[in-house]
Amino acid sequence: MLMRMSNLKELCSGLPLDPMPSNRGRDPSVPHAPVRTPNLTPEEERLALRNALRYFPPSHHNILAAEFAQELRQYGHIYMYRFCPRIHMRAYPIDQYPCRTRQAASIMLMIMNNLDHAVAQFPQELVTYGGNGQVFSNWAQFRLVMYYLSEMTEEQTLVMYSGHPAGLFPSLPSSPRAIITNGMVIPNYSSREQYEKMFALGVSMYGQMTAGSYCYIGPQGIVHGTMLTVLNAGRRYLGSDDLRGRVLVTSGLGGMSGAQAKAAVIAGCVGVIAEVDEVPLRKRHEQGWLMEVTSDIEHCIQRIREAKRSKTPLSLGYHGNVVDLWERLLTEYERTGELLVDLGSDQTSLHNPFSGGYYPAQLSLQQANQLMATDPARFKTVVHESLCRQVAAINKLSEAGMFFWDYGNAFLLEAQRAGAEVEKEGGGATEFRYPSYVQDIMGDIFSLGFGPFRWVCTSGDPHDLTLTDDIAATVLEEISANVTERVRQQYNDNIRWIREAGKHRMVVGSQARILYSDQKGRVCIALAINQAIADRRVSAPVVISRDHHDVSGTDSPFRETSNVYDGSAFCADMAVQNFVGDAFRGATWVSLHNGGGVGWGEVMNGGFGLLLDGTEEAAKRASLMLNWDVSNGVARRCWSGNSNAYETIQRTMEEQRQLRVTMPYPVQDEDVLDRALQG
Repeated sequence: MLMRMSNLKELCSGLPLDPMPSNRGRDPSVPHAPVRTPNLTPEEERLALRNALRYFPPSHHNILAAEFAQELRQYGHIYMYRFCPRIHMRAYPIDQYPCRTRQAASIMLMIMNNLDHAVAQFPQELVTYGGNGQVFSNWAQFRLVMYYLSEMTEEQTLVMYSGHPAGLFPSLPSSPRAIITNGMVIPNYSSREQYEKMFALGVSMYGQMTAGSYCYIGPQGIVHGTMLTVLNAGRRYLGSDDLRGRVLVTSGLGGMSGAQAKAAVIAGCVGVIAEVDEVPLRKRHEQGWLMEVTSDIEHCIQRIREAKRSKTPLSLGYHGNVVDLWERLLTEYERTGELLVDLGSDQTSLHNPFSGGYYPAQLSLQQANQLMATDPARFKTVVHESLCRQVAAINKLSEAGMFFWDYGNAFLLEAQRAGAEVEKEGGGATEFRYPSYVQDIMGDIFSLGFGPFRWVCTSGDPHDLTLTDDIAATVLEEISANVTERVRQQYNDNIRWIREAGKHRMVVGSQARILYSDQKGRVCIALAINQAIADRRVSAPVVISRDHHDVSGTDSPFRETSNVYDGSAFCADMAVQNFVGDAFRGATWVSLHNGGGVGWGEVMNGGFGLLLDGTEEAAKRASLMLNWDVSNGVARRCWSGNSNAYETIQRTMEEQRQLRVTMPYPVQDEDVLDRALQG
């Protein structure tokens, strides 16, 4: 214990310069990010090196310049591996952090959880998930942030510019302790090519969603949403939420997509998930998230058939390319007439298709990594060819009766850019041959105010998590007795989820939980947990948060706002207003990001963290901020013409007399428009 606190104190002492730690380079025992190809000019390389050296006094430049230049040329980015700390990176109990305020300690805990080797996808490159979801751009930034947080008082705010700590600035005790922006680029320059250069220069960063906002809770963060998606897909496409004997085929087991295996089993179906990289596949198997693994595609087909017939829930990891799996399933259908797959999707990181987010079927993992580094143009062509093959097989299986949806990872968007047949005849700018899961499955959930609410027990004690699970379930059971039938279905799904959450062993990293809740549920759960802390039934403060993928947090025309049809799907006022509104209503920290989910330049999103410490002030903050955090998005969806959102915000205004929302009048007679335009 004393040694651990000593290590944390050392970690928070700033940049170690006298002496500097030895440069051990990359750790071969952990997975690493693919080599980046920013294509810098010689002058841009000089600028990247100059920018990196700004963190260090000139007396250290001779040593550091040479190794930073080597990192830039070898890996496409300056990560500053020399300053990667040797401490076991994890979420330590909040009272072990050397801080002046628990609010700062809670941020430190969440940062270290994002970089826990059991949680992070590429921990030494500071990537939490999604292939390029950065917590920071380099290790100097990490160390400076930890130093600033340890020194911070409740009258200071840490300002973060795309991973760079601009410093501590005077503020009010009611202000956020950290304001984070990632990737705030002038719109005309927000292209992938410009991003690669800006990241290599160290001036911008892709924070994904909860990577750069310090709110990731491991793959559990998406298990629940994936389970709800699969259940609701069964209800919508198959006419039942009894999914025994039904087969879901998808891909991806790294980062957030690792949730698919666990979600499939909880939903009761057979989940077959292809993964080209053996490291995350074995990791999920060892963690108990994946029941079986095979690299034999014939054995894979055999196990699908057996599990389908016995109606036994199964998560099967296929070590191979999903394109080969789709084509083999098609061959089996054409040969035998037996359709072995009922539901299909994809969770490869296609927001990042040419830098390790998607591996084409024509190449092995090693060949792909080499080609993307040595001949990016050729690699892009091969990716496009692979996507066209994948879509061709999916199209034929869909014609045979399989139901496919886009999981918001830009699969259909990138397939369209590749020339694959995904166009929807007569469709709008955000519509394809197959629906986004938001459009067809989850969109109405957002309009009802339901989204991914989560919390982290900062004690690190599993008993606290069990107690908060029970608190949340009890709250939802009480509320569900007085809601409409449509809303009750959502409550029942979430009560079932939270009552069974403990037995599914989903904790990876911090003692965290997630469930989907509406506005009233979130507020009531937060207040009940805060009271339990005040009563000392919960032993330490609790951080509440959510995924950015939520009712109000994200403007994304190909995902979260893909079912907004008034022409505003490409507008980002909602996400920006949410970030600002959360900040002055009580959040402990707030973040606003360019990119996340479907990729850089395609989305604006934001999130928050709020520390519940058992005080009346925390209760006031939680109530005020959480009410806004949901009502904002429901009001926007209402104004766009969504009838569910209209009813939801109408009920909310009846319950909250201070809430006044501008309500839309529908055009009841379309002939009025025709006559006006013809005239």
